[in-house]
Amino acid sequence: MLELALNYEKGPIQLQLIAERQEISKKYLEQLITILKTAGFVKSVRGAKGGYELAKPPDAIKLSDCFNSLEGPVITVECIEDEKSCARISDCIIRQVWMQVNDAIENVLASITLQDLVNAAKKKDSLNYQI
Repeated sequence: MLELALNYEKGPIQLQLIAERQEISKKYLEQLITILKTAGFVKSVRGAKGGYELAKPPDAIKLSDCFNSLEGPVITVECIEDEKSCARISDCIIRQVWMQVNDAIENVLASITLQDLVNAAKKKDSLNYQI
């Protein structure tokens, strides 16, 4: 998604190039793209100069949206999602801690957009310490 965000409004980018840049297999990337396309974050462009691009601006896509599409909700322990998974849930003190951890992760992911990552990448690339 970051590769697509970095290329937003520059035209589609081919999966092979993304796979090479991110050092992941094209086959695995195809599986991810299918999910992201179904979720409405990515669109395909056909033709000789075709490929994939973001379906929405980078500032409209939160990391939580991407994560939830690809992985589902963040669940640190089973009892957060399924209260019936533990007979001691009503007496469990540590469950409250795990709920706070879950909420913290979700809040961080929801507070960052792809545009935030693009800005950070550009800032990193603009640092030049050559003499």
